[in-house]
Parts: sequence; C-alpha cells; structure tokens
Amino acid sequence: MDPNVPSAARMYDYYLGGKDNFAADREAAEKIIKILPNVRAIARENREFLVRAVTYLAQQGVRQFLDIGAGLPTQRNVHQVAQEVTPGARVVYVDNDPIVLVHARALLMENSDVIAVDADMRDPEGILNHPDIRAHLDFSQPTAILLLGILHFIPDDEEAHKIVSALKSALVPGGYLVISHGSVSEVPEEQAREGMEVYSRTSVPGVTSRTAQQVQEFFSGLDLVDPGVVLLRDWRPDPDAVLLPELGRVDAVGGVGRKP
Repeated sequence: MDPNVPSAARMYDYYLGGKDNFAADREAAEKIIKILPNVRAIARENREFLVRAVTYLAQQGVRQFLDIGAGLPTQRNVHQVAQEVTPGARVVYVDNDPIVLVHARALLMENSDVIAVDADMRDPEGILNHPDIRAHLDFSQPTAILLLGILHFIPDDEEAHKIVSALKSALVPGGYLVISHGSVSEVPEEQAREGMEVYSRTSVPGVTSRTAQQVQEFFSGLDLVDPGVVLLRDWRPDPDAVLLPELGRVDAVGGVGRKP
C-alpha cells in the first residue's frame, strides 16, 4: 500500500468526516468537492439509504448479507443494522483496500457472524467462489447482495452489467440486490473530465454517472421493491428524519430488487 496513492474508500471516509485517510486522499477528495460541492451530502445520503434498506431486508427475514465494496467501517454498519433486527445475521464485507480490511477485521474480532474478505468487484466469480465466503454464507438460502456507491467506479456499461449479472446468478428466490449509484447530470464536460482524472489515479478504473433508468436496468429479472429506483432520500424515507437544509438535492439514486 502506497499512502501517496489516493484510495476511493479513504476519500469516501473523508467525505463522511472520518479520520482514516492520508494527505493524498484528502487532496484528491477536495478536488472532487470543488467539482461536485454536494459530494459530502451524497455520501451521507448513501449511508442513510444503507440503514433503511438493510433494516427493510432484515424485516423481510433476510439473514445473510454480502456487502461488496464495503469501505471503511463507520457508524451503523451493515452487520450492526441487520443484527439489531435479526440477531445472528451473517455478513461478509468485501473490499480490496488493505486499510479497509485491517479496520474491518479489528472491528469484527469478537463477532463470529461477520467476516471481511479481500476480493475485487471486477472479479465477481472470484467473490462468489471465495472459500471463506462460501464457508460463511449458504447461497442456497436468501442472501442480500449490496453494491452501495460502487458501480459508478465501473465506467464501461458492458462490464458493469456483466458484474451485476454474475452476482444476480447467485440469488435464489427471496434473495435481494441493493444498488446505490451516483447520478450527476449537470456537471460541465471539462469538470467531468477533471473528476475522471482524479479517480483514475486511485485503484478504481474511473468513475461515471448513470441515470435512474440506466440503474434500473441492472435489476433486470428482479422485482423492484416499491418505490423503485429513485433519489436515495425518496427510498422509503424515515418520516421522523430531519432533512438538513444544506443537503439540497442529492444526485444519487438507488433501489432494491427481489428474486421472484
């Protein structure tokens, strides 16, 4: 690991106000913030969407979660949310950032129902066939596969669909796919190129934006849970939540699909 090379996971940690990042991550993140000033709000909305979606799934009886591109542990992680509803829920965190794995494994030392695995979203078969994951999850039972704030790091549409299709093949009836995705439509072309250049220096192949319709296509073959693919804040919002004025309109969409 080279601390001088920015990491998408550590940049996300910086957006959330975390401290597990290096100077190179902060410098790269600040460049993105200049291009997309509400990126911190997008990160916060994504975490809140995670909590609502995982709570919903656990309430539907899902007891297994595969979180791909999990990122650095923060407040209200997948296993904490799921196990509040369903004690004993089993969770696998997948990431290829060494700092993410160190922090996750330290956090999970006393929780035998949760593991962290070094693997790459760009190799979905390697994830599904990973011996540690196979030992921890029973894919003959309903599982929720989470791709939260990660698919926009696959700029090529064909590759993104191949990844999602491979992962969907592991779902049995009653299993779920959860996706959140950046959907920024009003960034000038020059600034968009600058953003791509920033992320091209990290371990991810790039970054792209997709519309709600494009994200909905990833759920082909699944039944979308109401209200479908919408802005994150509109997906089953907590009626008691207070939306802070500075959030504004957040350009990120998400949805949940169920294998019929």
